Formats: sequence, C-alpha cells, structure tokens
Amino acid sequence: MRFSTFLTAVASLAVGVNAYWLGDIQHQGLAPFAGNGYKVFRNVKDYGAKGDGVTDDTAAIAAAMNDGGNRCLQGCASTTTTPAVVYFPAGTYILSKSIMPPYFTQLIGDPTNRPVLKATSGFQGFGLVDGNPYFGEPLNWVSTNVFYRQMRNFVIDTTAIPPATAATGIHWPTSQATSLINIQFNMPTDASTVHVGLFCESGSGGFMSDLTFNGGATGASLGNQQYTMRNLVFNNCKTGIIQLWNWGWTYINLQFNNVGTGIDITATPNGQPQTLNVGSAIVMDSTFKNAQVAIKTRYTSSTSPDTAGSLILENVSLTNVPTAVQGQSGTLLAGGSTTIAAWGQGHQYVSGANRELNGGITPNSRPSSLTSSNGFYSRSKPQYQTLAASSFVSARSSGAKGDGTTDDTAALQKAINSATGGKVVFLDYGLYKVTGTITIPAGTKIVGEGYPIIMASGSFFGDINNPKPMLKVGTNSGDAGQVELSDFVVGNSGPAPGAVLIEWNLASDVSNPSGMWDVHARVGGFRGSNMQVAQCQKTPGSANVNTNCIGAGMLMHVTSKATGLYMENTWLWTADHDIEDSSNTQVTVYSGRGLYIESTVGNFWLVGTAVEHNHLYNYQFANTKNIFVSMFQTETPYYMPLPDATKVFPVISSLNDPNYATSCSGIAGNCAESWGLRIINSSAFYVYGAGFYSFFNNYSTTCSTVSAGENCQSRIVSLEKVSNINIYGLNTIGSLSMLDRDGVSVASWKDNVNVFPSNIILYRSG
Repeated sequence: MRFSTFLTAVASLAVGVNAYWLGDIQHQGLAPFAGNGYKVFRNVKDYGAKGDGVTDDTAAIAAAMNDGGNRCLQGCASTTTTPAVVYFPAGTYILSKSIMPPYFTQLIGDPTNRPVLKATSGFQGFGLVDGNPYFGEPLNWVSTNVFYRQMRNFVIDTTAIPPATAATGIHWPTSQATSLINIQFNMPTDASTVHVGLFCESGSGGFMSDLTFNGGATGASLGNQQYTMRNLVFNNCKTGIIQLWNWGWTYINLQFNNVGTGIDITATPNGQPQTLNVGSAIVMDSTFKNAQVAIKTRYTSSTSPDTAGSLILENVSLTNVPTAVQGQSGTLLAGGSTTIAAWGQGHQYVSGANRELNGGITPNSRPSSLTSSNGFYSRSKPQYQTLAASSFVSARSSGAKGDGTTDDTAALQKAINSATGGKVVFLDYGLYKVTGTITIPAGTKIVGEGYPIIMASGSFFGDINNPKPMLKVGTNSGDAGQVELSDFVVGNSGPAPGAVLIEWNLASDVSNPSGMWDVHARVGGFRGSNMQVAQCQKTPGSANVNTNCIGAGMLMHVTSKATGLYMENTWLWTADHDIEDSSNTQVTVYSGRGLYIESTVGNFWLVGTAVEHNHLYNYQFANTKNIFVSMFQTETPYYMPLPDATKVFPVISSLNDPNYATSCSGIAGNCAESWGLRIINSSAFYVYGAGFYSFFNNYSTTCSTVSAGENCQSRIVSLEKVSNINIYGLNTIGSLSMLDRDGVSVASWKDNVNVFPSNIILYRSG
C-alpha cells in the first residue's frame, strides 16, 4: 500500500466513514411514554466500555442497557414503552458477570467486525448474556410472554472459564418476535469440557439463524414449544444439539463437523424411560461429517405418548458417519457416506400406507422456482453493512414526529419517496400514526430502529365492509420490482375495523425475491393502541362485542398477481393480553383476518412465521401454488365461542371469507371458530412443521387437555379442492379434528396423541 493511500484509509476510519452505519447515523428515536431525555439508542462506548480485551466492561455495558431508570428488568412483567438498541462497536469486551438485557432490548454488534464478549476465568452468572434471569425460583419473565428482542453480530467466548466448570454462552428462554442471528460461540475443546453454547429451557418461539458453535460439551441445549432454526454450524462439539423438550421443531441447513452426536431427541422424564419429552423434529438440507451418530431417538411403537419423538429427515448428507439414526436398541438407519433422501418415524396419513411410519419415504418433489443451490431458497436479513450513514433517509428528518399523536402519513410518504438511488429509509424509533394509505414503490428498502410501529387510525380505516390498506407495497397487483422491509411493527391506534395493515401487490423475480425480516403486526394490547385493559378488558360469559375494540380488518393481504416474497420471523399478532399491565391481564381485541395469500402466480416462502388470534382465520391461501412453509404457528382467539365466527365481521365474498353459517351445518361442537389454516383451490404446498393451537373456550383452558377430550373447537385445518399438499409435522391442540379435507375429517386428535399437542408426522394429498 502506498503511504498516501494508507493516510487516506486512516483518515476515513477516524471520521467513521468505514464504520458500520448504525454507529455513525444520527439517532433521533423517540419513546413517547418513556419520559423526557430517554435514549433509545445507546453505544456501549459512550458509557465507558473499552472493548480493549483487558478492561472489565461488565458495569459499563449494564449502564448502557439500563440507562433511563425505568427499564423493565427485575419484577417487571413486560412493556413496550422503554425500548433500547444497544450497539457494540468492534472490540473484545471482558465480562466477569452476566449482562441482562431488559425487556424490549436489541443487542447489535458491528457485522463487519463482530465484537467479542469474552468471559473472565472467574466469571459468575448463567450465561454471558442472560436473556431471562432467575432472580428467584421462577424466571423473571413468563417465557411465553417475552417478545420483541434480538441479538445479532457477536462472538461469545467462554474459553477462559475452566473446561470442567459449568458455563453457558447465552441463556435465551423467549417467544415470538425474538431472534439470535450471526453469532459465533467459542468454547473449550478439552475432553473435560462441560460448556454449553446456547441454553433455552422454555418459551414459545421462534427463530434463529446463522449461528456457529465451536467446541463445548453441547452446542445448543433446547426446550421450547416450536422453532425454526436455519444455518447452524457445529464444530468439534461432543453433542451438537440436545433437545430437552418441544412440540415441534424445524432444522434447516445444519452442518455438523467432527461431533460425537449431531442431534439428541431422547429426553425423558426421570425414571420414565418409555415416556418422551420431545414431540417431533424435522431435519432438512443438512450435512453430518465425521460424526459418530447423526440422530439419537427413542421412538418406538410402545413409547408414550403415542406419537412422541416423531422425526423426519429429508435431503440429509452423511460423510463418515457410521450411524445415521440410533434408537433405544441399536441402529435404526445405517450411515456411512451417503445421502438420506427422506426417512421418518411417527404417524402418517398417506393413501394406501399404514399409519405407523418407521423407515424410508418418498421425498418431496420440490419446484425449481422455490429452490436454490442448497435446498429451498433462503436469505438472511440484510444489514446493509457496505453502505455509509449518508445512504439512509431518516423518517424523523423527513418531518415525521413518531409521538403517537401527530398524523405522520405525509411525512412517512415523503421519506419513502425521497429514498431513491439505492438509499434506505431509516424508521427512527417512534409510534407513527397514519390516517391513510402509504404507498411503498418497487425499489424501496426500509429498516427500523428498535421495532418502531406504524399505526392505522381514523375514519379512513373505519368501514368494516370495505377494508383499505395502510401500507401498500406496489401500487397495483402485479407491479414489477423488489422491496426489502425489516425490523418494524404495524398496528393500530384506536378502532380500525377496515384496516388492512399490509397489502402486498409486488411481483418480484423468484430468483431474487422481495423480503420481510422481523416485520410484525401488533393489534391492541400496547400503550398507544387505545385498546388496553382500561378499554378492552375481557368479559368472560358475554358475547357482547365492544366495537371500540375492533382493531383491524386484516393483518396482511397478498393480492392476486403478486409473487416472489420471502417472509422470515414475521409474527402477526392480535393481542390476547395487555403488554403494559403488571399482571399481563387478558383483553378482548378483534381482528377479522390474519394472512391471506391469493396470488395465482404463487412462489412464496414463509420461514418461522406465526399468525394469532384472528376472528375468521389465521392463515388463508386461495387459488395459489408453490408455497414453502417452515414451522408456522397459530392460536384461536381466546374469547371464542363468545362471540363465534358468525358474528362481528361480515362475510366478504370477494375475499373468499369462510361462511361458517353454512359450512358448520351438521357439525357438532364449537364449529364456528377461527381456522388455523385454510387452503382453497390451491396446489404444491410444502409444509415443514406446523402448530395450530386452540387453548381456550371463552378464556377457560379446561377444553385443551387430553383428559377433557381436546374439545375447544371442532376443526382447525381445512383443505378445500386442493392437490399436491405435503405436510411434515402437523401439530394441533384443542381441536377434535386435526385436519379436514372437503368438509370431511381426515384425522382425529385422539389417534395421534403427542407430548401436549397431537401430531401427524406426514400427510400428503393426491
């Protein structure tokens, strides 16, 4: 390098030109309910952290996370009012104790040079990062209510802790709208090591991707209701993954190198070796190299519950792996150096096949439009690390207030329209109230700071019979181009019965699709929504509808000519409880429809998505094709059947709304309740994990137990005039029928009992 070039490079570094843009950009995020002077963005170096690999930075990092004085930590149930983005520039940060991110916190490192969090030899705590501490006997937060947090771009290093001393990299019992992304775990490789990289013992997830585990006794020790995990690498671990318990889990593109065991799903309660804790697992498009055993399982026809421990392998490559699947009594599937096309254990509903599955199966025939070089198409969340701060257009600098009361419609549209020439809209944290449609043209990129929320409000969204879009992606259905959206929330402020929170019209090239990453919907249940305990507290036993608690007509609509959309870790939630309430008190809030895709062109990827508590349905697909899904999840509204699905929202035939008044004729039980999944006149679906749950009957959970007969509702999945539907790992709770085709039940819950849900590991339609 010439000396003049060297001086130029040094000068650029000095002014921050080559630093990650998040550290350089002007931060104007406003938390309207947090008090004057509250900082949303915090750089740990502004609080005294050195990152020099020598100084103990524990206290400085804690100061950065807890700044503001009213952050939600010990004794706080949950809140959206005090968000924080805590930024770590490159460096090595020494930790002597756990750092504990409060509720609604994002920890973000520089992706161009990931910061290292390194434990001292005498480290004390449960995880270098403890995402849900045990201040007493229970977890600080109810793990199924831990939302809106993420951690990305770090190296977690426990190598200074003696190998034989228990150590955990990250403790992460959390739920929806959370993520761990682009993190490397470094642990000792000594034979005596007992270190664990990631420990998660409970929750209702979720999504993680791009994690690497080096060394340790266990890379990841995992227990949660359901999860999608993508792009995980395990190097020199004794065991890559120990599954503590689950209902359903989908693993995509995992790599195991020089491990003893890849994945262990044999967990049982103490003293009950024939009773299993793990519901099911799906492992796809993955590789095992130089492992002793790829998968350990305990599933047999005599284990309990009946379908517990169900398993699917598809497109799994082995290199020097003696045993592919090891059972209780020895090898179930031999290994070697080969590729397992498809293999499974559990219950199957396939024409002409025995219900009991234990062996090879025909793999799915995947459409080329959904695949890339190493399986189904996927893309990690863009972080724009090659851009400078000057490439971002701030919503606040464009005139938007984000204070929860000002009409920000025009200002947000101005910001979007001005972000041309490859620029990105930076949605500074805030609550942005809008009173009309905002159009997002092709070529737009929007990234949020700490999950800001755009809220539909006012009379424009008031007609329940004529829903109108709040965010309109593409002007007309079939408009060509690409859009990228990440890290923000859409919702409501007051009643908006005619709001479609997102309308997606864009037709993108399937080889370079549009994307939504960590984009969520939240209707009611938060400060600013005007639908909290004070306005919408539940009224068990009453079917009366408070029209002031109708928050949306539809959460997301993908129109007829749209195509080429990749959705990852998107949670579309109509609130069941008040996040701001100290007891998480339940509320009754209404939204008509969840996610509706009616694209006749098809080609969509739904990776780790969830849609909950919508009145007519949660997921509906009509007249479409070529859909990939991994571990999607729903819940029926807790208030049902008071009112049931024949009330509140009128049937709009142009939207293919289900008409429960006619379809429930002759069906016993609570038939007129929200579909978890409805597929109409469609084909070529590839579902790798699903959970459709109905826990309540008018706020009572007595209906969702095995002893009660799983009778919260009559049916929950409907296939109508379909073909080529392929489902691995269908889990249901509280529904008498697990799956209906053309109005006839295909499978009953009682024939497929699992650890808490019922499970069908394989279903295929003709």
